[in-house]
Amino acid sequence: MKRKAKVIIIGLGSAGLSALAEVSKVTDDFFLVQNGPYGTSCARKACMPTKTLLEVANLFQTRKAMAKRGVSGTKELAINTAAVLRYVRELRDTFVTGMIEETEKYNDKIIQGKARFLEPTLLQVGEDLISGDRIVIATGSRPVYPNPWKRYRDFILTTEDIIETQEFPKRMAVVGLGPAGLEYAQALSRLGVSIIGIHASSILAGVTDPEINAVVRRALEKQFIMVLNQPLESISLKDNEVVLQIGSTEKRVDKVLLTMGRQPNIDDLGLERLGITIETIGSHLSRNTLQIGELPIFIAGDANDGVQILHEAIDEGHIAGYNAARDTSPQCFERRVSLSITFTEPNIVAVGKKYKDLLQEDIVIGQFNFSKQARARMTDRNSGLIRIYADKNEGRLLGAEMAAPAGEHMAHFLALAIHQQMTVQSMLMLPIYHPVIEEGLRTAIRDASRQVASKVEMEQKDLLLCRCQPAKSLC
Repeated sequence: MKRKAKVIIIGLGSAGLSALAEVSKVTDDFFLVQNGPYGTSCARKACMPTKTLLEVANLFQTRKAMAKRGVSGTKELAINTAAVLRYVRELRDTFVTGMIEETEKYNDKIIQGKARFLEPTLLQVGEDLISGDRIVIATGSRPVYPNPWKRYRDFILTTEDIIETQEFPKRMAVVGLGPAGLEYAQALSRLGVSIIGIHASSILAGVTDPEINAVVRRALEKQFIMVLNQPLESISLKDNEVVLQIGSTEKRVDKVLLTMGRQPNIDDLGLERLGITIETIGSHLSRNTLQIGELPIFIAGDANDGVQILHEAIDEGHIAGYNAARDTSPQCFERRVSLSITFTEPNIVAVGKKYKDLLQEDIVIGQFNFSKQARARMTDRNSGLIRIYADKNEGRLLGAEMAAPAGEHMAHFLALAIHQQMTVQSMLMLPIYHPVIEEGLRTAIRDASRQVASKVEMEQKDLLLCRCQPAKSLC
């Protein structure tokens, strides 16, 4: 069968649905191509199940802090991992249901199957040929899984199938300590699994500030074993155990969880027919229009191998869908302030420019250590460090990295300040309540403000003077 539409969207995950929202505002002349079940990866396999598991693990972890606070009987608490996994799946299913209902509104527009390019505006999906004036690729990504290890599939899990298991093993290796690896390693450790975290680098969760990285390492190596700067060289089986060769060291576990990142689902799209390879697609892509070169093709979300974060995928779907739906030249969109959060305890956060981005710039660094902070001690989360980066001459906030309690909330405060191009001096004018974790952030801001070359007429005051001086009763 031959079909034709103004726009074709390949993939109905977060980026695809976001693109659909934009396209449907302009035209109903579109087709949607979906290969596999409905429901976004975030809801079904990634963000939501992981965070749900973390919440259970953190709840169970609080038992260790109860005794010194006068709460007794906590030694009787126990984890039923089968029940935990069942709860995670049930809650996950409610999230997925919403995504499915949103997708099913367009059933008459959906073509099920694997899409392959024959020409820049022509796709083959099964026996169908579908042409479109413009095409959006939003095919998402999948976990990295080295081919040689697939022979041990019964002993190796990925982030997409661990939640489907019925029980956690007693011993597990987590290979790859990026954000997902650290979240799973901490959660599983807190739920009673003996964890070995293996990472080819010494940099954890993408942290670039060495002082923050050191704090992350000290905090997490108290909870599980970490083997850093040593890649996993081989996997084998012996006596029904998984044998891991790490340099000259051998480790044995019951199962392995691969968290080595995700790869775009573009390797079987037939891009070679368009003169593009997987390796070169990034050099052809405009990050502000999401158009591939001069082709009538836009690529959004994890599929373009950019920042694999939900809000970025949604933004990119918006850009790709907006440009694909209109006959005008593609519009260039400003991107939001960069923001990433790893939901371990302490939270690991990067907002705005990272430390590595500022090595050649003239900056000041304000910092605060949470070890003695009052609210952090009350909540038994007094482990962490925040470092904020500001322009030395004018004090404009540029970015921050932190490993801190409640970092997920401070990150949004900082992102807003960067978006508004605030200076550290002007940030001191904002109210912060007592006692809250954010008081530590204010101390870091004040530390940076003291180092700024130009005090911008504020003379280090935390409050502005009244506009009328001297003060009068009706001023």
